[in-house]
Amino acid sequence: MPKTVWALGITSLFMDVSSEMIHALLPVFLVGTLGASATLLGVLEGFAEATAQIVKIFSGWLSDRLGKRKLLAVLGYGMAAFTKPAFPLASTVELVIAARMTDRVGKGIRGAPRDALIADVTHPDIRGAAFGLRQALDTVGAAIGPAAAIGLMMVFHDDIRTVLWFAVVPAFLAVAVLALGVEDRGVEPVRSRAPIRLADARDFPRAYWAVVLAGVIYTLARFSEAFLVIRANAAGLPVTWTPAVIAAMSIVYAAVAYPAGRLQDRLGGRPLLVAGLVVLIAADLALGLATDLTGVFIGVALWGASMGLSQGVLSALVAATAPAALRGTGFGLFNLASGVAMIPASILAGIVWDRIGPGATFLTGAGLALAAAAVVIALPTDRPARTIP
Repeated sequence: MPKTVWALGITSLFMDVSSEMIHALLPVFLVGTLGASATLLGVLEGFAEATAQIVKIFSGWLSDRLGKRKLLAVLGYGMAAFTKPAFPLASTVELVIAARMTDRVGKGIRGAPRDALIADVTHPDIRGAAFGLRQALDTVGAAIGPAAAIGLMMVFHDDIRTVLWFAVVPAFLAVAVLALGVEDRGVEPVRSRAPIRLADARDFPRAYWAVVLAGVIYTLARFSEAFLVIRANAAGLPVTWTPAVIAAMSIVYAAVAYPAGRLQDRLGGRPLLVAGLVVLIAADLALGLATDLTGVFIGVALWGASMGLSQGVLSALVAATAPAALRGTGFGLFNLASGVAMIPASILAGIVWDRIGPGATFLTGAGLALAAAAVVIALPTDRPARTIP
């Protein structure tokens, strides 16, 4: 495995320690402390994640145009690091929204160039494993962050603002590892005049567009993990232990992501995506029907398994099906489509939560996941198997 993949994975680990310390507490901070509704939470999370995905199309295109991926990755991680102090300083919902959106712009700037860089430095035979490794290290950080938040909440007696300050340090460590540990191989610049042109779109094969459709369908079937946090809180989980929700999900996610990438190299992506949707259905049913915290955490663990079976696999499929010269654009376009889909998914979850209840939110998700599984099974295929969804 190239050292650049390891360095990018460790960078992701540190940044996720920081981000998930914040993300694990932010839903409770917004809803419980600042008085936001579940619908507003859904709108914020939907647009925040969509913003990150939409920005990726411009950063992916720019990385193709410049032929340099690392510069944009450093800019994106740096922007995210500098926004972290804004969260403990925020005193209104509007300030939290501004900080969250700016943080997600940073994520969007770094995402596509980073994924394209991984594809640039890895052999096709280990590409699934490379993306799985990066995703696994990212998710290890996503487990460490909430665990650290729990300990700090105990030490500081549920003072969320003080705990959020501790998220600043790992964010800047992430930038340092990226700047010092990643070597930008460089690719031949592509002189495209726009992020997406019709002529470029014609260069993408049918298999690529099938992967894009699969990503959109998967996104519509799930919504922001913020709803897992407030679901556990509604079921009686104390505020101090709220970060355990993201930690539990992330531990399972990390355990599944790398083996799923290895399986994708052997079997192709379609079986993994279908399996991920089946597990997502089970997660939604557990969360929707749970009467205690045991049932909620079973659902949370299944949710993490579903993510591990799908996210790294989708990235590897984009890398396999997009033309090498337009790989950054390919990741950007894929993330644009998935990001747009995240908006209605999270808004719908918030509206159902406020008008009907938490259980109905997840049962609705189960129905959407079932429909998504049927569509993924019906997607067209191209050969060879490793390049199809």
